[in-house]
Amino acid sequence: MTQVQPGSGPTALRILLGSQLRRLREAKGLSREEAGHLIRGSESKISRMELGRVGLRERDVADLLTFYGVEEEEARAAVMELLLKANEPGWWHRFNDLLPSWFQTYVGLEEAASRIRTYEVQFVPGLLQTKEYARAVITAGSAGISPEEIARRVDLRMQRQRVLERPDGPFFWAVIDEAALRRPIGGAEVSRAQLEHLLDLMRQPNITIQVMPFSFGGHSAEGGAFSVLRFQDSELPDVVYVEQLASALYLDKREEVDRYSEVMERLCAVSTTPGETTDILRRIIKEN
Repeated sequence: MTQVQPGSGPTALRILLGSQLRRLREAKGLSREEAGHLIRGSESKISRMELGRVGLRERDVADLLTFYGVEEEEARAAVMELLLKANEPGWWHRFNDLLPSWFQTYVGLEEAASRIRTYEVQFVPGLLQTKEYARAVITAGSAGISPEEIARRVDLRMQRQRVLERPDGPFFWAVIDEAALRRPIGGAEVSRAQLEHLLDLMRQPNITIQVMPFSFGGHSAEGGAFSVLRFQDSELPDVVYVEQLASALYLDKREEVDRYSEVMERLCAVSTTPGETTDILRRIIKEN
């Protein structure tokens, strides 16, 4: 049984459990359709279980272990223990009324990641936002909601940022388009405070910030923002997160992850060095 690293969240545990079930199925020579039939389900249900995108029922997992030939009691108990941990709600459970299901998955992955690399074109990444900047972003994108709900959404974003303060927290590497830094979100004072906050964050050893400058022109990530998450456990695949207007894509196939990882490498190669990032942030602050 693979040991799960401290800090792994429920979503990551579901992915780990799903990957183990997939390997057991493949070793038995069964298709997803055949496995689905064995637990009175469908091929798509098995696919969602193996990708960790749904909660897993104890009965289904126990039946699959039997069908896959896992009879040794200690091995079965280890899998069932992992199942119990995977189904425990994360801290963000109390925000479920605010979080769409497609974003709950991301928060769980974010909590479990050992490294997060992100490219952002519209805003400063959420994990790096000040409270005032976050409030301005959330207010602009949530017309018609109450001040109380806006406050809870801001609180949620601030809670997410605590992952970077954990001793076992992820290494966070952001490439931010210069346009996002120059966009006056919340007005001049809020924007200035946000840029100064980025300068402070750059002193943390687990945070790297680069800027994709206007001067470079076109580049390989013109399709938009995305993130690549990596996990401490080598059995967990890297996941690419691409947010859309009312949904998100989670890509974990090797060829898809490799393509986005290559784009990220190119972005990092042509973006500012940390020293140049400091210079450009100070220049924008001075100009404003």
